[in-house]
Amino acid sequence: MAKTAKTEQEEPLEKKLWKAADKLRKNMDAAEYKHVALGLIFLKYISDAFEEQYQKLVTQKSEGADPEDKNEYLADKIFFVPVMARWTYIQGRATQPTIGKDIDDAMDAIEKDNPSLRGVLPKVFAQEKLDKASLGGLVNLIGSATLGTKEAQSKDLLGQVFEFFLGEFALAEGKKGGQFYTPQSVVKLLVEMLEPYEGRVFDPCCGSGGMFVQSEKFINKHQDYYKKKGKAGLSLNPADRISIYGQESNQTTWRLAKMNLSIRGIDSSNVKWNNEGSFLNDAHKDLKADYIIANPPFNDSDWSGELLRDDARWKVLGEKLTPPTGNANYAWIQHFLYHLAPTGQAGFVLSKGALTTNTTGEGEIRKALVEKGLVDCIVNLPTKLFLNTQIPACLWFLSRNKTNGGFRERENEILFIDARNMGFLINRKNRDLSEDDIALITGTYHNWRNPDGNYEDVAGFCKVATIEEVAKLNYVLTPGRYVGLADEDDDFDFVERFTSLKIELEKQIAEEADLNKKIAENLSKIKLQ
Repeated sequence: MAKTAKTEQEEPLEKKLWKAADKLRKNMDAAEYKHVALGLIFLKYISDAFEEQYQKLVTQKSEGADPEDKNEYLADKIFFVPVMARWTYIQGRATQPTIGKDIDDAMDAIEKDNPSLRGVLPKVFAQEKLDKASLGGLVNLIGSATLGTKEAQSKDLLGQVFEFFLGEFALAEGKKGGQFYTPQSVVKLLVEMLEPYEGRVFDPCCGSGGMFVQSEKFINKHQDYYKKKGKAGLSLNPADRISIYGQESNQTTWRLAKMNLSIRGIDSSNVKWNNEGSFLNDAHKDLKADYIIANPPFNDSDWSGELLRDDARWKVLGEKLTPPTGNANYAWIQHFLYHLAPTGQAGFVLSKGALTTNTTGEGEIRKALVEKGLVDCIVNLPTKLFLNTQIPACLWFLSRNKTNGGFRERENEILFIDARNMGFLINRKNRDLSEDDIALITGTYHNWRNPDGNYEDVAGFCKVATIEEVAKLNYVLTPGRYVGLADEDDDFDFVERFTSLKIELEKQIAEEADLNKKIAENLSKIKLQ
């Protein structure tokens, strides 16, 4: 009998780097170490890209090329890296006690020579609490990976590493981490549903820039769309198909966004920071976007609403509807609408409570959104998707014009999708959506809104309701109120379900009791020592 060769799949670069980098973190808080690790990864990337171009220019000296001329790099959209910031120089000093200051100086030098990076790069490496031996180890570790060459860029190696690190740091930080990071599956779902093929993409609470990165990925994935359009001279470069606009109130998060976009060659000149935020200091007052994709803070009570009672943004198609000062959910919705172009679409995350609330005028605003035909689709999400909150969440899709734009006329309809039972657990606290989940939800939405779609209601999952039907339910937008029970749940056995839940609960209690016993035993051993 022939032996079967057992092949082990090599662990991806991003996971290898993360495991090693996390070991070097020691006692440093993840929120701070994040900027150390990601800053070095960014430095390695731009140094790799520079070095490859540098060597090319060296071979072209006889033709007049100058490897030390900044313009030789800017022409190819490559950051110029001065001698003291090049990776070979930095890594050569990795074991020196001054390595922290050397890296801070390198970051300063890069910013001086590259105006688009000014105020962006972290200078946190010389701080006393950062162990210099560990920092040197991290430099050597990252030095073992090639991230910025043309070949590495074609494989999006750096993008994968950066994205993976962002996700792992968000997990490590927990609640605080979720403020800069929206789970990749949720971002992908929003972008795939909206299909931002071309136009202006806006995120007024952009975090680390995930919505923009996913929009670029969407364009790269759908190059056939542009080829089929067959226009003479049509560019297939994402940078020529969409322009991005963003705003972020947390400066360190804004820096992450700028780095995240820079490594992909995405123009981030319209991604703005101010500490007042989008409500008090709207950085894009005149912008009318084709797509708005966002994950604003849930139920924010401290948004300075009392200072904005007469703001122009509170008019919904001419009707003034002022959001409550104690919760920013509906202020965000109206902010999005204000910035939508006449045929624009918005997809965003909100807490599930926004679907039913009637507090201080929110019910009236929701009623106006429905009656004016602005609500296109509502998706109920599974629990545990978000790192910063256990509050149940949902997706809203709004459309300024549901009668054209290449889609089916659906002005009197709203699609409800209940995806609560989708996804899979990645650990005890967190859930994720699979590619199949995303494809099913996205396909359902597209089949409903496209003229040639083959949409059908599915009990327990999706249902198209008319505005009259929604009005009968007092403009409540919870999908579960419309989709009903799945066919297999029609013969629901309460005793059987209760018994299975009881068994599962008893199992969890037993496991926790066993864990507590082991902890107590270990504490006793420590005391005896």
